[in-house]
Amino acid sequence: MNLPNKLTMLRVFMIPVFVLLLMFPQIPFYNFIALAVFAIASFTDFLDGHIARKYNLVTTFGKFMDPLADKILVCTALILLIEFGKIPAVVVAIIMARDFVISGFRLIASDKGVVIAAGMLGKIKTVVQMIMCMLLLFTADDDYDGLLFEIADVLGQLAMWFALFLTIASLVVYIWDNREVLTDKNVNSEKHE
Repeated sequence: MNLPNKLTMLRVFMIPVFVLLLMFPQIPFYNFIALAVFAIASFTDFLDGHIARKYNLVTTFGKFMDPLADKILVCTALILLIEFGKIPAVVVAIIMARDFVISGFRLIASDKGVVIAAGMLGKIKTVVQMIMCMLLLFTADDDYDGLLFEIADVLGQLAMWFALFLTIASLVVYIWDNREVLTDKNVNSEKHE
């Protein structure tokens, strides 16, 4: 397993740590520590892709696991943020439904020998979702207040609506760009999300 794939797996292994931190609000500054873990995990997303492209270490495993690790990380954060009242459940449902559709397309594509790697709009969507989660995690504990927290809360809400827009837009583009996967023809090439 090469370095980018190890970073991807590190991101996956950080998710339970992130969850445990948010399950114990008795820990001082628990949301800030969880935010730091989430931020580090999110940074590995940038790092593994950068290293893989720069040193030609792109693998089929990485093309499959990297976007899956992102989805698990973001969806876990979103579900936990519902608990804190920071994001409406309907927004999370739309984001997760999009991910299920993408996974379904990838499953059908893999049966046809097609690997669907993450495309630019999908990557932008993921980055915006991660920024949104970080802003909402920053304000997750209601014991803190002040101008900085109010600004972060407003920015988090704006990022949420922008992430929702990108989620829907990237799904539409994804379905259109990969529509031949749903036909009975065999397509043997690489597609993008």
